[in-house]
Amino acid sequence: MTNSLDKFSVLIGLDWASKKHDVCIQKSNTDTRQFKVIKHSPEDIDDWLCSLHNEVKGPIAIAVELSSGPIVYALQKYSYVTVFPIHAATLARYRQAMFPSGAKDDPSDAELALDLMLKYPEKIKPLKPSSDASRALNLLVEQRRVLVEDKRRAVNRLINALKQYYLLPLAMFSHRGSDLFCEFLLTWPTFKQLKRAREKTIRAFFSKRGGNAVANTDKRIKAINDAMALTEDSSVIEPYSLLSVSLCNQIILLNKSIKAYDVKIDELFNQMPDADIFASLPGTGPCLAPRLLAAFGEDRSRFSSAQEIQNYAGLSPVTERSGNKEWIHWRWQCSTFIRQTFVEWSAKSVHQSYWAGLYYEKQRAKGKAHQAAVRALAFKWARILFKCWQTKTPYNEARYLKALKERNSSLLST
Repeated sequence: MTNSLDKFSVLIGLDWASKKHDVCIQKSNTDTRQFKVIKHSPEDIDDWLCSLHNEVKGPIAIAVELSSGPIVYALQKYSYVTVFPIHAATLARYRQAMFPSGAKDDPSDAELALDLMLKYPEKIKPLKPSSDASRALNLLVEQRRVLVEDKRRAVNRLINALKQYYLLPLAMFSHRGSDLFCEFLLTWPTFKQLKRAREKTIRAFFSKRGGNAVANTDKRIKAINDAMALTEDSSVIEPYSLLSVSLCNQIILLNKSIKAYDVKIDELFNQMPDADIFASLPGTGPCLAPRLLAAFGEDRSRFSSAQEIQNYAGLSPVTERSGNKEWIHWRWQCSTFIRQTFVEWSAKSVHQSYWAGLYYEKQRAKGKAHQAAVRALAFKWARILFKCWQTKTPYNEARYLKALKERNSSLLST
């Protein structure tokens, strides 16, 4: 047993599931292993851990195939439990090496997780608990993104439905996911109903909502007066108008939910000690700054170099060699959400940062597509942000441009 695990009285490999968890238990200074099945309920988990802790009278190490989720949250309640997260791909490849036939069994996976923790302690590092605010922020930004994706799908379905029977609203509005657009369709879900409406009623609708809705009223009324129906077939209009109304209700509810998340995220983000670092980055705004903060976390020992955060975010290209052949591809084993966060931020920074704009244009001039150029920019931003994070220093564009000039960077050459 390695020295780093000597402090634990018992070591456990756990294979989780939605209804039960298989565990492989090995007590300190023994090679004997015991297998058990624990039901996934707070009471059963508590009974098992409390009785085990009373028996061994010491800390417990548990290796599990994930770093978050119900079982991890349940284990983190106990001060004497340390969780060792194992990447799913690592466990899968280790299983394949041990069982070339491809056989998979839950008790075996629990034992494999225990073996990985024992044999590779330098690779399988303990999960360090973050503050309550940090964990909450991480969950909130991920859940908000899920709602945004749900909205995007609903908006795309709504646009497709309108294309089948009612083109006019698509021509009148550019923001098809807004409350205004949905409320317009809920008020006049078909072309015939809109045509029957009085001009005074339509003007009152837009006037009540203010802003650009009022400014564009005359143009929209003219479009209504000049428009013709795409179809008058009721067998098409009735089903699609019902679908449109249903989707509009969903989008309005999603908009309300996303706004509620924005309020809570902003509240938590501004409480975080590193908030000023991520808020100082060009192009982050109220959405991406919290996502970047959640990606880095609070533990500054988590990443020892910029390359580690680049690898973690899936920004570093991977080179594979076999004989005389060599090929490069992007990193597959990474958090899609984290990579998406960096890439979206980099795209925004092109218009907010002078040097980022220059770098993007040079990448495009080399023949790279937009996404490839943005990913290359994200790779550079990750290094800069890592330095800011490590030194607890907000980003300063003028200072960075000065450093580029002092180094005679080719980026600033004309």
